[in-house]
Amino acid sequence: MAKQGQSPIQNLDGLVAAATGVGQSAKGLPPVHLWNPPFCGDLDMRIASDGTWFYLGTPIGRPALVRLFSTILKREDGKHFLVTPVEKVGIQVDDAPFLAVEMVKDAGADGPLLRFRTNVDDWVPCDREHRLRFEVAADGGLMPYLHVRAELWAKVTRALYYDLVDIGEERVVDGRAMFGIASGGAYFAMADAEQVRGAL
Repeated sequence: MAKQGQSPIQNLDGLVAAATGVGQSAKGLPPVHLWNPPFCGDLDMRIASDGTWFYLGTPIGRPALVRLFSTILKREDGKHFLVTPVEKVGIQVDDAPFLAVEMVKDAGADGPLLRFRTNVDDWVPCDREHRLRFEVAADGGLMPYLHVRAELWAKVTRALYYDLVDIGEERVVDGRAMFGIASGGAYFAMADAEQVRGAL
């Protein structure tokens, strides 16, 4: 961790001031993808796999602060950083930085459209730009993730995973019968259809 005083965002007050002071884009989020500031060291901040943010080992109990910090989050080369236009600090992320905690199904122009709410109250449509991917979990099951923005992902909660299974459908993909999710004009294959039928 960088020495105290080396960087104004190496403490919580400085980070709050920096995050509050950055400009907003038309989407309501700072244009962090346009910023490439120098690296100023690692900050003792961690996002646990359940979505809890910790600073100096203590949970950040104010949702407004977590929401604020999430707006200056950036991922580069598999690592996560909090960035401003002039500096960048590394943080630890145990799994994905966000959780998808709510899902609604709408009728879109290209068929069904799923929308997910994250634990920081962003609503994200599931489509070609915001795709679903499925990874094998430690228990052998599948864990879905939703692309939120700029290589930042939300882990879909177990309850919503079961909801996805309920609305899944079979399609032939590259000559194979697959089970997956249709949303926003795209299809996201989850698993081999025969395996899914055997598990149900």
